[in-house]
Amino acid sequence: MTPIDWLALVHPVLIILFVYPVVGATIRLGLLARERRLGQSKQPVAVPKEHADHGRWLTAGVVVAVLIALLFSFLNRWFDPAAAFPGGAGRLLLLLLVALGCVLALLALWHVRLPALRATFALLLWAGLLGLGSQPEIWRVSDNPFSAGFWGSHYWSGSLLVGLLLFAMAARPEIQRSPRMRRLHVSANVLVAVLLAVQGITGSRDLLEIPLSWQKPAIYACDFTARRCPQGQAQGLDGGPGSPGFAVPLAVVGAARAVG
Repeated sequence: MTPIDWLALVHPVLIILFVYPVVGATIRLGLLARERRLGQSKQPVAVPKEHADHGRWLTAGVVVAVLIALLFSFLNRWFDPAAAFPGGAGRLLLLLLVALGCVLALLALWHVRLPALRATFALLLWAGLLGLGSQPEIWRVSDNPFSAGFWGSHYWSGSLLVGLLLFAMAARPEIQRSPRMRRLHVSANVLVAVLLAVQGITGSRDLLEIPLSWQKPAIYACDFTARRCPQGQAQGLDGGPGSPGFAVPLAVVGAARAVG
């Protein structure tokens, strides 16, 4: 594996080792905070604060993981010798600056207190991520919400997930004070739990579709519509020296599109 192949693993590794464990802890602390508020059990005073702090770490972890995935897509295209990067170095620098702006917006959201500032930085951060995700290097399956591919897109379900997490982080004081906001928060988090499951499924699927850098020439020579590869690649793989080709496994269908 080359360095760019290892970079492709940073996003899923961060999600598995950090985000999902924090999700479990956040849900558990949320249930304990609810029991304390309703008087159903005696919980430490610090439980609600710990729940909110875990939620902030969860949001920050997801945002960082998303930025890493987006930057991988851009750098993977930049270092691809088979195709020039659209816009050249100037566009790549602009994309990196937008990513840096997203990091700064996250840090600002973490520290600001005024409601207007919290809403502003949350929207700026989400808009920055959507702007980066709208680039042609990002594989989105479909941009048409009336197609099945849109609802099976790892990117679009992840974008909605990030938006809901940013809302919870930005509205933290209001959620703590208002019963109506707490009910909205709980309802939104049910959808968050569903989206996290969708992310686990679609993310595993997309990992199977991304070839290693040295495999790209062979994979890109395949016919993804017919799911067949040229005769030369078939020899030694399916044991048929005179066969016209071999069926491409589903794992590699869409590989060229998955990496931009």
